[in-house]
Amino acid sequence: MTIPMALVDYIPVICFAASGMLLLRCLYRAMSKGAYALLAAGVMMIVCAGFFKAAWKLLYAANICNFERLNQVFFPMQATGFVLAGLAMVSLLVFRQTKVYSAAAAPAVFSGTMIFVAMMVLGAVGLCGSLAVIAKRMKKPAAVVLFIVAFVFMMGMGYLSSKDFADPGMNWIAECVNVVGQGCMLWGVQMLHKAGLAQVEDVRRIAA
Repeated sequence: MTIPMALVDYIPVICFAASGMLLLRCLYRAMSKGAYALLAAGVMMIVCAGFFKAAWKLLYAANICNFERLNQVFFPMQATGFVLAGLAMVSLLVFRQTKVYSAAAAPAVFSGTMIFVAMMVLGAVGLCGSLAVIAKRMKKPAAVVLFIVAFVFMMGMGYLSSKDFADPGMNWIAECVNVVGQGCMLWGVQMLHKAGLAQVEDVRRIAA
C-alpha cells in the first residue's frame, strides 16, 4: 500500500459525503422527522466509516502506525449506515411523511461478516433503488442510469473486498471502482437537485 493509493481512497468518501449532504438538503421538506433522522444517521455512519478506513490506510502507508481498529470498524459501521439510509428512502416512497416515526435501533455488532454483507446489499438496494424511482418520476432517465451504475459498482466493491488486497493491482482496481460508483451517485443526486427535488413536499405525488 502506497501513500498515493491511500489518498485516492478519500475521493469516494468525499463524493458520497457531498451526495449525502445534498440529498439531505433536498429532502428536508419531503421527509418526516423520523425518516430524515434515519437518513442523516445513515449518511453520517457511512461517511465516518469511509474516513476511518481511509485514515487507517494513510497511517499504514506512511509507516506511522497500523491502527487496525479503524479498519475493523469499517464494515459493521458502513453496513448499518446503508441499512438506515435505505430504510429512510424506502419509507419516503411508501409511507405518508406527516407523522413522526421512531428511529429504529441500530443492529448489534457481530463478529461474523455475512450479516453485514446482507445489510450492505439491502441498504444499497433501498438507497439506490429509491433514488432511481424518484429520478424516473422526475423524468430524469440519465439519473436513473447513474443510480443503477452506482449500485452495480457498490456490489462490485463487495465482491472485490473478498480478494487479495496484498496485491497492489487489486487495490487500484478497487479504488477505481469505488471512485466511479460514488462519482455516479453524486452526479445523479446533483441532477435531481437541479431538477427541483428540494421543492418537492411529497415524493409519492410526483407524476410518474
